[in-house]
Amino acid sequence: MRRSTRRGFLAATGVTALAGCVGGDGATGGAGTDRSQSSATTNCDAPETTGGSPTPAPVGPTTGDSLWPFPTASERLPLPMSRADLRAESRSGGPPKDGIPSIDEPAFVDVDGADFLEDRDVVFGVVREGVARAYPQRILAQHEIVNDVLAGVPVAVTYCPLTGTAMGFLRGDATFGVSGRLINNNLVMYDRVSETWWPQILATSIPGPWNEAPETGSLREFGLVWTRWEHWREHHPDTEVLSTETGYARNYRNDPYGSYIPLSGYYAGGNPMFPALDHGDRYDPKTVVLGARTPDGAAAFHRESLRSQGVLEGELGGTPVLAVFDPRYDTGYVYANPDERSFTFDADCGHVVGDETTYAPDSLPLARVYAFDAMWFAWSGYYPETTVYE
Repeated sequence: MRRSTRRGFLAATGVTALAGCVGGDGATGGAGTDRSQSSATTNCDAPETTGGSPTPAPVGPTTGDSLWPFPTASERLPLPMSRADLRAESRSGGPPKDGIPSIDEPAFVDVDGADFLEDRDVVFGVVREGVARAYPQRILAQHEIVNDVLAGVPVAVTYCPLTGTAMGFLRGDATFGVSGRLINNNLVMYDRVSETWWPQILATSIPGPWNEAPETGSLREFGLVWTRWEHWREHHPDTEVLSTETGYARNYRNDPYGSYIPLSGYYAGGNPMFPALDHGDRYDPKTVVLGARTPDGAAAFHRESLRSQGVLEGELGGTPVLAVFDPRYDTGYVYANPDERSFTFDADCGHVVGDETTYAPDSLPLARVYAFDAMWFAWSGYYPETTVYE
């Protein structure tokens, strides 16, 4: 049997992973989900609490004595197995270490300069201290990591096309690179100071060939909003956009793995590219869930159900939680709701109502829990005990 690699997959579809000759339709939406709907609402009064940013704050306080040259979370995130067993599950994705090059000197353009983007193209948005930035998926699909400085804070913006996960991390004095290895089809990053392996979804250190015995810790994370360019531009007209001037000769017109509207290529459903950790048969492997995990456990919300219902209740590590849909960006948020306060979703206006007060979806008077979209096989493989709410 011929061994499957990302390089082989891209070559079979007319794309070379290192040469950057791409083909197919432009990427749109989220993993395995048609996000073609408009974010427009009817004429509605503004919510009484509007919020300032769709991006959740980083999770957990920073440790006072981080063992790495970047801040780590005060509590370690859960792992599905021992760190040694996770390393044993790693496999080559095709390209070698840094064969998929991170962008280490990113350049940005304004909205007018982003004429390479179409309205339906996917961007990963973030706002920090009034600075809004958008990272186009079609660029990230070919680099997977951008080492950036956002409002004076060094960050790493990461995207794994094989698991449909876009995640942000604080990076301190280090930069992150692509190791060339995958676990559960998910990107394994490494930091260029200690050479420790960091599986993206797990965000927790594991041993690898360049550091056999790293200390155990979890990265500090911040949320990215997976949305369409037209929606991000509408709500953030002053946004900066990652430029195609990356220092690499690539064709950034399309996502080389396929497209989201219409669904095609790798994103169109079916099995992942490589053998995955067990995910059962409850959903198609590439069904999208909004996942949240803390040191106390994990929970997931069926993405389409959240979109259709607006609000879903669940439990995470014994604490009631609430997932809320935001039609402005076609995204969702998760809040801790320990007092089980009641909230309803106004589908006509895209607002959330609770205690006779109207809130923007990103501004509920509850503590936000870090959450991100992921393909079902990737989430359930790493968090097999997770409960899915729909």
